Amino acid sequence: MENNKSNNLLFGAGRLTIEDIISVVKGDRAVALSGDSHFAEKIDSAVAFLDKLLAEEGHIYGVTTGYGDSCTVEIPLSLVHELPMHLTRFHGCGLGDFFTPEQGKLILAARLASLSQGYSGVSWDLLKLLVEMINRDIIPVIPQEGSVGASGDLTPLSYVAGSLIGERDTYYKDQVVNSLEAFAAEGLKAITLRPKEGLAIMNGTAVMTALACQAYDRSEYASRLMTRITALSSIALKGNSNHFDDILFSVKPHPGQQNVASRIQHDLNHVEHPRNSHRLQDRYSIRCAPHVIGVLEDSLPWLRSMIENELNSANDNPIIDGIGEHVLHGGHFYGGHIAMAMDSMKNCVANLADLADRQIATLVDVKMNHGLPSNLSAASSERRFINHGFKAIQIGCSAWTAEALKLTMPASVFSRSTECHNQDKVSMGTIAARDCLRILQLTEQVLAATLLAAVQGVRIRILNNEIDAAALNPEITTMIDDVASFCDLLEEDRPTDKLLRQTIEYIQTQRWALYPTAKG
Repeated sequence: MENNKSNNLLFGAGRLTIEDIISVVKGDRAVALSGDSHFAEKIDSAVAFLDKLLAEEGHIYGVTTGYGDSCTVEIPLSLVHELPMHLTRFHGCGLGDFFTPEQGKLILAARLASLSQGYSGVSWDLLKLLVEMINRDIIPVIPQEGSVGASGDLTPLSYVAGSLIGERDTYYKDQVVNSLEAFAAEGLKAITLRPKEGLAIMNGTAVMTALACQAYDRSEYASRLMTRITALSSIALKGNSNHFDDILFSVKPHPGQQNVASRIQHDLNHVEHPRNSHRLQDRYSIRCAPHVIGVLEDSLPWLRSMIENELNSANDNPIIDGIGEHVLHGGHFYGGHIAMAMDSMKNCVANLADLADRQIATLVDVKMNHGLPSNLSAASSERRFINHGFKAIQIGCSAWTAEALKLTMPASVFSRSTECHNQDKVSMGTIAARDCLRILQLTEQVLAATLLAAVQGVRIRILNNEIDAAALNPEITTMIDDVASFCDLLEEDRPTDKLLRQTIEYIQTQRWALYPTAKG
C-alpha cells in the first residue's frame, strides 16, 4: 500500500492488506485520502453523474425509488434528499451486545476502503468526515445483531450513517456521547447525506469484512502460539522429537504443515539435542499437532485472498461508474466469500482449542504424563494431598472447548428469505464472522491455560533435574522465563482467574514474538 511521508495509510491509492487495516486500529498509523488525480476523477465524476441524472429525472434505485422490495415506489423529486436520512433511521433497530471501539474503528476503515474505490457516488465531505472520525477516535456505537449479510450489513452500518449526520451515539474519549457532541469537541460538523450516500454507506459488507480482518490477525497468531505450546508440552511430557523430523515431513508436502513441523523441530533443538524418548510414538495430540495446526496454516493464504479481495471491493448497490456514465444494478453487497472464509476459519481455530485441550488433559493425568505430579501440582510431598494444581483449569478447558466446537456449525447454510422475499437468498456472513470471533475468544482461553500448564510442567522437570535447561532452545528458555515473570510456580492452591485473564490479554496483544508470519 502506498504511504505518504507521514506514514499515513492512504485510501484510494491502491490495494490494502489486512495488516494495513489492523495497523490503524492498533494506533500505528493515521489514515488519509490519496491525492492521486485518477482517484479524484472517479469521485468527482460519480457525484456529477448522479446530479446530472437527478436533473434529468433519471430512474436510480435507492435514489429516486424506495429500497429493496419497495424499489417499485417512485420517490417525488421534492423528497429525494430526505430518503437517505429515513434509511438510516428505520434501520436503527440493532440489538445484542455492542461492538468494541476497536471493532467499530475497523468497520469505519473497511467502509472507507470500499467507498474509496470510487464507484459509490459519495462526496468528498463524506469521505473526509470518515477519515476524521478514524483519526480522532470518534467511533460509532454499533449493535452486533441484525444483519443477514445481504443486502450487506444494513442495520449495523446504519449506526455509521447515523453518526455521520449527528443522530447516533459514539465512543469518544472513553465515554459514550452523541456524535454531534464529539464533532463539536473536535471542531467538526455533521454532514447532510446526498442522494445515494445513505445507501452507499449501509449497503455493503464492511462489518463482516472488518471482523474478518480481526479474526485473521488473531487466528494467525493463535496458530503460531499453538505451535510453541506443542513444543513446550512435548518437552514437559518427555516426548519424542523425531515426530517433527524434516525428512519425515518432506514426504507429505503441505507447506503450512511442513512449516509447523519445522518450527517445533527448531523449538525442540532436535538437531543438536534430539529427544529420543523410550516411546516410539507419542499420543496424537503431540505427534499429529503439525497436521492439526497445519490445516489452518495452509488455509491462511486463501483466507487472506478472500478477505482482502472483499476489503478492496466496491460492494454496494447500485455501482456508479461516473467516468463511463453507467448505473449498474447488481448484488455486490452479498457477503458469501466472507461467510465461507469465516465458516472455514472457525473450524480450523476450534481444532486448535481441541488440540490444546487434549494436551493439557495429558499433562495433568498421571496415567499419561510420564512422571509429572498429579494435576501438575508443584506442592511439596507433605502437602500434595490437599493441593490440586491445574485440576479445575483443565475442567475449564473442557468447557471452553466444548462451547467452541458447538459454534462450528456453518452459518452460511442458514439463509433466510427476508424483506418480502426480495432478499430471498442471503449470506449470513456477519453471523459467521461473529461466531468466528467468539470461537477465537474461547480458543485463546484454552491456549492460555495450556501454555501455563506446559510451562509449569517444564519447570517441574527442570527443578527435578529431569531436563537439562542448558540444552533448551534459547527462544523456549526466553518464553519460559517470561511466563515465570508473571506466573509463580503453582505449589499451593490459589485462585487463577486473574492470571488466566492476564495471559489471555497477553495473547490478544501478541506479547510474544513467535516465528515469522505468513507475510514475514
